[in-house]
Order: sequence, then structure tokens, then C-alpha cells
Amino acid sequence: MAVEFLQLVFKQPRNWTLVSEFTLMGLPHVPEMGSLLFFIFLIIYLFTLTGNSLVLMTIWLDSRLHKPMYIFLGHLSFLDFWFSTVTLPKMLEGFLEPGGTVISFMGCLFQLYFSQLLGSTECFLYTLMSYDRYLAICHPLHYSYIMDKMKSTRLAVAMWCMGFLHSFLHTSLTFRLSFCGTMKIDHFFCDPTPLLELACTNPSINETVIFFSIGVVALICFFLILLSYGNILRVIWNLGQAEGRSNTFSTCASHFIAMACFYIPCVFTYMRPHSKTTLDRIISVFYTVLTPLLNPLIYTLRNKEMKTALHRLRQRTNFVPTE
Repeated sequence: MAVEFLQLVFKQPRNWTLVSEFTLMGLPHVPEMGSLLFFIFLIIYLFTLTGNSLVLMTIWLDSRLHKPMYIFLGHLSFLDFWFSTVTLPKMLEGFLEPGGTVISFMGCLFQLYFSQLLGSTECFLYTLMSYDRYLAICHPLHYSYIMDKMKSTRLAVAMWCMGFLHSFLHTSLTFRLSFCGTMKIDHFFCDPTPLLELACTNPSINETVIFFSIGVVALICFFLILLSYGNILRVIWNLGQAEGRSNTFSTCASHFIAMACFYIPCVFTYMRPHSKTTLDRIISVFYTVLTPLLNPLIYTLRNKEMKTALHRLRQRTNFVPTE
């Protein structure tokens, strides 16, 4: 039933009979380093899952954190947890398979769909988070009216809806193509750009859609974030106390660095959909591996309220034996 439904949705039955699997070539590396890289990225993956799970659980359990800022942060941890889960396992498998790791056609389809869903939703979420911080710092008196829990929930729902539409667009366009050749994908996960290299039909429409709906949209979102943080920095500079100015600047700078690690590689990769180089695979590590790892650290270690909530959670979960 699932196969028949997907055949009907993507309207490309030839692919289902002619193409049964792809080979992910993974990250370029010396074969002798495969085992070491496997353990390094496995540790990164486990830390990513642990950190984001801890942040998500803390926000869920602590009623003091049920505010717009932390609602968005909870969504970010959820996205990072699953984005890593969608992309990293196949990357890890690739380190142990020098000739590339096999992924079924259905597996590639689902990996493409969910990686685009999670990645595009995170792109929109960063923009919302920067806007939330802009309102909180630049318009503190109006913040509670403009960004209450109901409005933040509606924005989050709209963000997810845009992510679903974006993902469906790229998945349907990609798998309406006919594929031929060696079926080797020069990447460590199924992504629209390297899949176009395997297309027998003209992928110019796909390249145009990738350029505008991913590259240009990411660039616009990044510009809006720059605008928000530019206004934040202007307000911070006018603060009377040097210590408060320094602390706020440090926190905002760390947030901006995390966002830059996500947006700059995306813009570099997807505004050049016709480019297929080894550098693109390496750069993709920033937004698939590095950013999900850093986000829990940046948004907790530099946030007193989150650190206090983590301490309260630890006290609640500590087991104290009775005599």
C-alpha cells in the first residue's frame, strides 16, 4: 500500500522498477582512517542526541520555561535531534564501507524528504528566534503583547507548514526525474543537488527551484537575521553598564555564530545547484553535524535561566537513598 501510494504521489513508476537502490559514496577520506572517523563522528552523534534530548526534556518539564523564547528553543532541539538521526547513521556506515554504502530507493526518498523538511524548518526557525530576541531586547515594553504564547505557537505551526510544503516540492520534483548510470551519489546522504547528477532527463527546472527555494530563501532568512542582530547590537552599544553590554554582546555573538554555521554553508551549496565538488560534501558537515552539536551548548551554557532549570531537573531526578 505504501509503495502504491508513493507511486501515485510522485507519478514516476519507471524509477520504481528500473532503480531499486543507490550507493552513497560518503565523505572523502583515506580508507585507513575510516575506523577512527567512525568513532569520532559516533561520539559527536551521541553527544548531539544527549544534549538536544536534555534541552528538550528540561523545557518540557519546567513550567518556568514555557515562554516563547524557550518554545522556539525546544523546537530547535527537536529538529537537531532528528536531523542528525536522518543523516548521520548512513555517514557512519560509509566510514566502514570504502566502496560506499547502499541505500534503497525508498530509503533515499524518505531521507531526502525528512532532511529537507527538518533543514528548511530549522532555517525558518532561526529567523523566528532572531526576531524574538530583537523584540525582547529592542522593544521590551511591547514584547509580552507582540510575542505571547499563542502567537509564538501560531508562528511555530506556520513554520512547520512551510517546511512540509518545501520538502514535498523538492521530493516530488526530484523523484519525477528518470535516473540512469552508476547510481552512485557523491554525498553522505540523499540531497537534491547530487541526485541531479544521476538524472537522465533535463534537470534545469530542479536546479532553478533549488536555487530560489533553498539558496535564495536561506540568503533572505540570513539577511533578516543580520538585520535583527544589527538592531540588537545597536541597542546593546547604548547600554549604560559596560558589564551588561559585554555579557549581552557575548551571548548574541555566540547565537549568531551558530546560525552562521548553518546558513553560510547552505547558501554556498544550494545557490550553486549545478556544482558537484568534494568541497560541497565537506561543507555540508557544518549544518548536518556541527550545528546540531553546538546548539545545545550555546543555548544552555550562555543562558542563566536554562542552567538554573537544568540544575532543578538534576535535583528532581537525583536518587537519594534513605537510611
